[in-house]
Amino acid sequence: MISPLEHLSRNGRLDKFFIDGQWVEPRGTAQSVVVNPATEEVVARFPLGNSADVDAAVSAARRAFATWSRTKPEYRAGLLDRLQALLEARNELLAQCLSLEMGAAIGYARTAQVPLAIAHVQVARDVLTAFPFVERRGHTAVTREPIGVCALITPWNWPLYQITAKVAPALAAGCTVVLKPSELSPLDALLFAEAIEEAGFPAGVFNLVNGDGPGVGMALASHADVDMISITGSTRAGIAVAQAAAPTVKRVAQELGGKSPNVILPDADLDRAVSLGIAAAFRNLGQSCSAPTRMIVPRVRLSEIEAIAKRAAAQIIVGDPLSEATTHGAIANRSQFDRIQTMIGVGISEGARLLTGGSGRADDLSVGFYVKPTIFSDVVTSMRIAQEEVFGPVICIIPYDTVEEAVTIANDTVYGLGAHVQGEDMGAVRDVASRIRAGQVHLNYPAWDPHAPFGGFKQSGNGREYGIEGMLEYLEVKSILGYF
Repeated sequence: MISPLEHLSRNGRLDKFFIDGQWVEPRGTAQSVVVNPATEEVVARFPLGNSADVDAAVSAARRAFATWSRTKPEYRAGLLDRLQALLEARNELLAQCLSLEMGAAIGYARTAQVPLAIAHVQVARDVLTAFPFVERRGHTAVTREPIGVCALITPWNWPLYQITAKVAPALAAGCTVVLKPSELSPLDALLFAEAIEEAGFPAGVFNLVNGDGPGVGMALASHADVDMISITGSTRAGIAVAQAAAPTVKRVAQELGGKSPNVILPDADLDRAVSLGIAAAFRNLGQSCSAPTRMIVPRVRLSEIEAIAKRAAAQIIVGDPLSEATTHGAIANRSQFDRIQTMIGVGISEGARLLTGGSGRADDLSVGFYVKPTIFSDVVTSMRIAQEEVFGPVICIIPYDTVEEAVTIANDTVYGLGAHVQGEDMGAVRDVASRIRAGQVHLNYPAWDPHAPFGGFKQSGNGREYGIEGMLEYLEVKSILGYF
């Protein structure tokens, strides 16, 4: 099979943006590189956009909005159906791309990164076909109409997944979009744009400009003709985007950082609760904003929990992302690798007890951004490793004496994105879940639900993605009195 780089090079996509239905040359000359996290080698060069590229993309989106916003839902649903089929046909190409540019183990890219991304397209299509755009309230019609031109900024850790989570509902709602993917994982966005083009979306409905935050992100956030901006990224980046957007009073949706708790109640099945908790925290190498990296456990069972956690971590195979035997590949980029190493050192210096893992590359590998799965115990909630987002395979085991204390620890964070609760007594489990200040709570490791709204409390952001709520983000409410 042809590689993603060969495919993009052969089709002349690597050095282009997709604007107004065409693959176009960038306006500026700035470039950046794609580094393979497994080898630390530069594998591609690509252009970085500037304000002129943003102006062109926003203008195209604005022109297209006049017609696209008036299309029938059935027409938009048909295009989303085609897009879903085209992404499914590209499953292996997309998986290989994600493994190359962000270090995902190929098995995980095939079974999670790509199919979960495609599910967002199907959900948007299904929500669209059943959505009541007009509601009657007596003699008044309450309508929901597309907000307009939407700028979408997506991250490097779940690149395709976050693209579809934003683009699909925005298009379903009748909005037009300008996408800025992360400059650290830009290749999958080019493949996505190819699928958009082949699906037959009208010119200007979807536009892609690669670039960094200062050059493209801020230009989109401050642009007077952008009606809404949605960002998934760090809390720092979300604040900067909101500040840039404020003078134009555009809608800002933010899915930001997290430090999610996993509360294991005294009656929990420890073998299941702890082993699946380690797997959940280390999924995607911990590079998930909702990863449950604070395991809050009964102190009286601490030694038993530590033993189970160590056994679970020992099952993880870190190595070459393209090896079928690998369960966890490389950290996505150098800066994140360095951040994780720093935070492991912080944990040690703070006096947390290192159960397994630690500093340095995994398995004595000399090249590649490979991190040892690391577990700290005897962590107290005031430690930096219990408060700051590490964004890597590093978990804190925090003991408690009472369930009330466990809830207090769970909420002792500036974040509120995700949470988990484990226990046999569902009444107690539900009660604890109701007291945790987080936008999405998982009870006893349920199956993923792409219709479940996702978003944060506190400094984890505002707004919601996925399902009906995900499309509502891209709609304005209008009341028309005397309509009926």
